Amino acid sequence: MRSLKVLILEDNPFQLMALHQMLNANQVFDVLTAGSVEAAQRSLSNRGGVDIAICDLQMDGPDGLTLIRHLAETGQASAVIILSSAEQSVLDAVAQLARQQGIDVLGCLQKPASVATLGDLLSLWQRPSEEAVAAGPSADSQPFTAHELHQWQMGQPEDDQPRYPQWIAHYQPKVSLDGQLTGVELLARWQHPTRGLLAPGQFLPALEQAGLCGALTWRMLELGLTLSTERLHSTGRALPVAVNVPPAMLDQPDFVPKLQAMLERFPVRAQMLTLEIVEQSARQMAVVQFENLLRLRMAGCRLSIDDFGTGASNIQRLLEMPFNELKIPAEFVRGMADDRRKSAVVAGAMYMAQKMALDVVVEGVETVDDFDALLGLGRPTIQGYFIARPMSEAQLLLWIEQCREQAPWLETLPLVT
Repeated sequence: MRSLKVLILEDNPFQLMALHQMLNANQVFDVLTAGSVEAAQRSLSNRGGVDIAICDLQMDGPDGLTLIRHLAETGQASAVIILSSAEQSVLDAVAQLARQQGIDVLGCLQKPASVATLGDLLSLWQRPSEEAVAAGPSADSQPFTAHELHQWQMGQPEDDQPRYPQWIAHYQPKVSLDGQLTGVELLARWQHPTRGLLAPGQFLPALEQAGLCGALTWRMLELGLTLSTERLHSTGRALPVAVNVPPAMLDQPDFVPKLQAMLERFPVRAQMLTLEIVEQSARQMAVVQFENLLRLRMAGCRLSIDDFGTGASNIQRLLEMPFNELKIPAEFVRGMADDRRKSAVVAGAMYMAQKMALDVVVEGVETVDDFDALLGLGRPTIQGYFIARPMSEAQLLLWIEQCREQAPWLETLPLVT
């Protein structure tokens, strides 16, 4: 197993030394240090990528945001920890910006950090798959270009589904507050033959340019219904699955008939499938989109409004559209235990959903403090790293069998009568 490799960007020599010692105290000894963004870039170029970059924000010359953008463009770090004496709201905004660029943010630290708090964030890091490690940090982290995608397409078979077997799903469990598995969300990955396991941020832009997001969605629907059917055969109970559907697919008049035809091929009920719809613009919903959503509900599928509160006119959409579920995004949940504003937003959304008879899924629950903060707000379904990270199908099946022995959240749950 590889040892953890960490880069520290910090322009204060004393704090740089202190962070180095804290990493050593956490049994991390492969450490690169840099007092400027330029030095950090040189170090990464000379000694290769790192697992985690600890980024100070404020410094003379190029700041920590510059390094974060560099890491997003080059893929030279698997994750970052943001460190600063700035206000917590600033740290949260930087973390959101980094995540939008496809970077895994383990957390934010207010200066001065401590050995324990740094160790807690280091423990959240997930080692990349063996396939990704074998490919190397520069091979599997660069964004997939449109030219590469075209070359790859030329070698694919001409038949229909499954047309892209390298597109696989990772599954993130959802659990109720009594510890029961309520379903899984499918998250797309690309198991590339030479570049290893690619995350969505590395290939989705190229797929969008090539008009292949619809093909990816159909692939995820196929994988989700297949898994649900396999669980039905093996346990007698189908596993509920959730798949993200690009809003543009709702513009297609044949979307619902094609989905109904797919559902007829599987013995699971349509209620086992949740379609998560992300609102991306404030434009008036077209008639065909409205009709497609209604037909999906009439067919029995569940509809979820994803990333509630981050798009335009979400409350009006809730009033107009036949949604079953509201998903509260991670941006509102991370750090809510220490942020009254976030806690108020989450509480308000949950209260509104309750009055509208909507189910609630809370994403981005990453710490025991945020989990505990949710316990007093209602009974939502929970999804996030505190419960489980996205995992392969084999890992998911093992997790289902072992979760009651290993799941940390069960110890914090209130007794349910």
